[in-house]
Amino acid sequence: MSAHSTHDTCAHCEHHHELRVDGLAVSYRKTRALENVSFSTLCGNALALVGPNGAGKSTLLKALAGLLRPDCGTILWRGAPIGRWSREIAYLPQRESVDWNFPITVRGVVEMGRYPQVGWWRGFKSKDDQAVQSALDAVEISSLQHRQIRELSGGQQQRVFLARALAQEAHALLLDEPFTGLDRPSQEALAATLRRLAAEGRLVIASHHDLKTVESIYDQVLLLRRKMIAFGTVANTFSKENIATTYREAGKEVA
Repeated sequence: MSAHSTHDTCAHCEHHHELRVDGLAVSYRKTRALENVSFSTLCGNALALVGPNGAGKSTLLKALAGLLRPDCGTILWRGAPIGRWSREIAYLPQRESVDWNFPITVRGVVEMGRYPQVGWWRGFKSKDDQAVQSALDAVEISSLQHRQIRELSGGQQQRVFLARALAQEAHALLLDEPFTGLDRPSQEALAATLRRLAAEGRLVIASHHDLKTVESIYDQVLLLRRKMIAFGTVANTFSKENIATTYREAGKEVA
């Protein structure tokens, strides 16, 4: 099943939401991790970031999420600097970077998605509880909501993060290697969920390493090796030539 969404409006508003990146460069200390990255995409698309280890995929996601300050270039969401719209952007880190032994339930994690909306110290209202429940239902983990997160499978853990993003009412979902470590059924379930979220009008951007599944999950692809090799629809851009260029002489660059 191929994902070919034509939606360009967000699920939660009537306006076209565009993410535009121009001339982006990002460094870690003195090491340039990304250079001259430019592209634009709209809500309703699922975009894969593809490239070898160290190509800058995680760096790009963190820059889009506002977690890294660019050396130069601009990142605009809805025509304004992305920091203005931070509530509409949700970053889902690699599962390996999360302390899954932290004593919190599934529902507790998802409720954290409401804090940008209500503030850390204000009490939840009925609409907040409804948003949390709707998010749990949307990714089919309502029956797990009282479990501790350490008790979950890898696929269930990814769904918790997606639910948190949905509770936040995020319009753009940034996922860092979401399929890593999942078994085949969990991968297929997550792929179906991401396609559905894009079809509903959200923007899904994910770093992705399995070249065989790019065409079945995503509409667009950005091929990256520090610099952008190519960007466009999967049908037009995910070619053998572009893939070969992206992975040729893959060096030991910054992740």
